[in-house]
Amino acid sequence: MGKRVAVVLAGCGVYDGSEIHEASAVLVHLSREGAQAEFYAPDVDQMHVVDHVKGQPTQEKRNVLVESARIARGNIKDLAKLDVKGLDAIIIPGGFGVAKNLSTWATQGKNCVISKEVEDVLKAFHAAQKPIGLCCISPVLAAKIFPGCELTVGHDTECEKWPYAKTAETMKELGCKHVNKHVTEVHVDVKNKLVTTSAFMCNAPIHEIYDGIGKMVKEVVRLA
Repeated sequence: MGKRVAVVLAGCGVYDGSEIHEASAVLVHLSREGAQAEFYAPDVDQMHVVDHVKGQPTQEKRNVLVESARIARGNIKDLAKLDVKGLDAIIIPGGFGVAKNLSTWATQGKNCVISKEVEDVLKAFHAAQKPIGLCCISPVLAAKIFPGCELTVGHDTECEKWPYAKTAETMKELGCKHVNKHVTEVHVDVKNKLVTTSAFMCNAPIHEIYDGIGKMVKEVVRLA
């Protein structure tokens, strides 16, 4: 029987939801590992809707669960209905939706609030000693919820290749250990069963991002 892995989405689209390529890579690699993905998303309004051509917010309103269903091909459940008992692991792809719809990281940084549903779910997996996979910006959720944990969002020195490196510094301010890793690498916090990789935090070719997510998925399934 393959492992059952919850995949939590935050909308559909990099600037206001889940990063679609990351979500797709997670799905492909779970399939390759013989695991079964089960999609969840909170039934809440998005913080805002961004026009992905102009990169600007619009007046439109959209629902996170309804938008996430696009990626899940309609097969998705309300995060409030997630039961950790029937699942072996959880993975949260990145995208600004993590920092806007699953938390307030985008506007408040280290002083952010994590959505109660998201926090409760992550704490439940952690308490059950079931692995948690996080990529791109989503490791900030663990940084806020599990003080002292070990994570990577790539590198901690900003440059053209690592435009979001300040995130690593903010994680350190929260008391976490940040471990510098290349985009094709993962960091495993054995004690907390946390597996992280940088994905689109790095200005890298998409196949390297895809490979890094593959390693994250492989480790998550191995730990499950």
